[in-house]
Amino acid sequence: MKHGDPQLHVRGESVFVDDLPAPHGALHAAVLGSPVAHGKITRVDVNAALAHDGVVAVLTARDIPGENQIGAILPDEPLLADGDVHHVGQPVVVVLASSAAVARRARLDVALEIDSLPAVTDPRESAAKGQLMLPARTFAIGVVDDAWGRCAHIVEGRADSGAQEHFYLETQGALAEPMEDGRVRVHSSTQAPTAVQRQTARVLGIPMHLVEVDVRRLGGAFGGKEDQATPWAVMCALGARTTGRAVRLILDRHDDMLMTGKRHPYSSDWKLGLDADGKFLAYEATYYQNAGSAADLSPAVLERSLFHSTGSYHIPNVRATGMSCRTNLAPFTAFRGFGGPQAMFVLETAIDAAARAMNVPAFELQRRNLLREESVFPYGMRAERCRAERCWDEADRAYGIEARAAGVAQHNAENVATKKGLAVMPVCFGISFTNTSMNQAGALVHVYTDGSVGVSTGAVEMGQGVNQKIRRIVAVTLGVDLDRVRVETTNTTRVANTSPTAASSGADMNGAAAQLASQQILERLRAFDADEKDWDKLVAAAHFARVDLSAHAFYATPRLHFDKTAEKGRPFAYHVYGTAIIEVTLDVLRGTAEIDAVRLVHDGGKMIDEAVDRGQVEGALAQGLGWMLLEEASWDAEGRLLHDTAGKYKVPDLGFLPDTVDVSFLADADNPEAVLGSKAVGEPPLMYGIGAYFALRNAAAAADATIDPLQAEAPLTPERTLELLAGGFRVVAVEDAGQNPD
Repeated sequence: MKHGDPQLHVRGESVFVDDLPAPHGALHAAVLGSPVAHGKITRVDVNAALAHDGVVAVLTARDIPGENQIGAILPDEPLLADGDVHHVGQPVVVVLASSAAVARRARLDVALEIDSLPAVTDPRESAAKGQLMLPARTFAIGVVDDAWGRCAHIVEGRADSGAQEHFYLETQGALAEPMEDGRVRVHSSTQAPTAVQRQTARVLGIPMHLVEVDVRRLGGAFGGKEDQATPWAVMCALGARTTGRAVRLILDRHDDMLMTGKRHPYSSDWKLGLDADGKFLAYEATYYQNAGSAADLSPAVLERSLFHSTGSYHIPNVRATGMSCRTNLAPFTAFRGFGGPQAMFVLETAIDAAARAMNVPAFELQRRNLLREESVFPYGMRAERCRAERCWDEADRAYGIEARAAGVAQHNAENVATKKGLAVMPVCFGISFTNTSMNQAGALVHVYTDGSVGVSTGAVEMGQGVNQKIRRIVAVTLGVDLDRVRVETTNTTRVANTSPTAASSGADMNGAAAQLASQQILERLRAFDADEKDWDKLVAAAHFARVDLSAHAFYATPRLHFDKTAEKGRPFAYHVYGTAIIEVTLDVLRGTAEIDAVRLVHDGGKMIDEAVDRGQVEGALAQGLGWMLLEEASWDAEGRLLHDTAGKYKVPDLGFLPDTVDVSFLADADNPEAVLGSKAVGEPPLMYGIGAYFALRNAAAAADATIDPLQAEAPLTPERTLELLAGGFRVVAVEDAGQNPD
């Protein structure tokens, strides 16, 4: 691979938005956000900012020619605050100046006065006040209320999982250039070029064909640039339209952390019932999702939590209810896993509590209740080509769950200062956008007269290797060397009406569209001359004979449907399965822990590029481990982010990650539902990290058997681990089913 992103990254040659040469006279933007979480704006005076040398314009909501609105699901998010503010950092003013330094200094001189109002930061308080984004939704199967009476064991409790900062290497940014005839070209660090195009047209009051959005690559995203890259791009376009000059806006790390949303924190109640043999009979969960001050993608994230409420398990009676709660924090947004991890954490908490109540290892209950072929999910879909048990059993054969558990027990019997813990984490994750209409993609393929190939799709390369996969798909389809294929920038004028590169579907959909376009060209060439084997000669002769060497193709994921009234359907093309075994060692005195090893078996289908998939598994695992054990984002009662700089927020590093990470892929795991038999790999492996929480809590329980199993709070940082060991959690007795469980 001569021209791939990894080689460019290593040599420092990769070009990102901030590296693009700007036209002469380009301006730089800085944004002034609200200093309070909730209030009414009483005065905005920009004169002192305008007086700075180098300041060209200061934009407020009054300068917007179209609609002051960028809400994707609900129209509840103005580009610039007008009248009210609803979270700290909410954009109010944009300063345009000759340099970023001047713009940032000048914004401090904007006179912004706000009458503060009470702020709500707790989703449960928000729900109690009826402040929901949309009405609550419930997924159900069986008859839960009748099932409780048949349960030999019932446990119930609460689980809370925290926010997570995306912490992409490249912060949010964009460069907009005014073009002739009222057009504007936007270079944006976005996962969703069409969303930027649509909202730019909306705010500027112009048709979408006057807005061109171009994306070469992103320096990371993880969901944080699906919806939340949009405002910064639109601000640049507004500035370019207002001044007639190019405008660049690159957030510094502090502004990025302060002004953008993170993974949704959830506070959840759960109840799990089992028979005497440990089979799950009934499960009930209520999710209070902290959505922040605007809907953003929160309703869709909550929906996926409901889809994954039962994780990797078959449970015949389920009732899962979700509420998207409006609070006075920056709107939370998409993050790798998109609500699935939060729901799986809740169920694994319930399983852990049930295992302790029954005095059996949690992994026994997990294995006994895994999904099987034709198992029915609460949303009505049946498991097809289910590999949950196969992944578990292959992991057990390869790594020996019971033998490792025995080794942990022996260590704990012989040591006081350190305790070990082990947990197993099975994963089942559905692949497709849960909004059926978004499961579509287009591709444009050109074969040039010298035999080289150019490919344009709606997929955005953000470090996940989607361009490498698409190159390989096209090369295999056409039968040419990989180096003959180049993937162009993602551009809304070449491939229109794109879905975001998200939901682990980028290679599935865009790769399939590129394959279809390549097949069209190949069929024309074969019809022209089926006997010519030399690619270069065939292409040259076909062009001379006026054979079309370009093709556009469209792919829509088949067989998808979902009825939101009945909450039933077939929302996913397929599921990804896997099982991880995690071991940790806890220093009882310090509360610090080391992740000793993660050993996993992953269902990768028939992999297009194993190196890419292995990298995704390892990277997603690291991010999941960080979310569960390390990364803490918190706010004070006034809605101010406490972990608002790189120095205050801890992300996984090599010292945190385990020395041993064994990743095995299932063999003979072809997937007929995706291109070349592959399976998506971006999001599912993140959920393996959930097992680390329970491995560490098992280690803590080995040191203090009084730890309450009915209360779980993540991340389990060293501070929280010490609180756990010191009895910081309230102890709640496990109910016996014979005592009125309700």
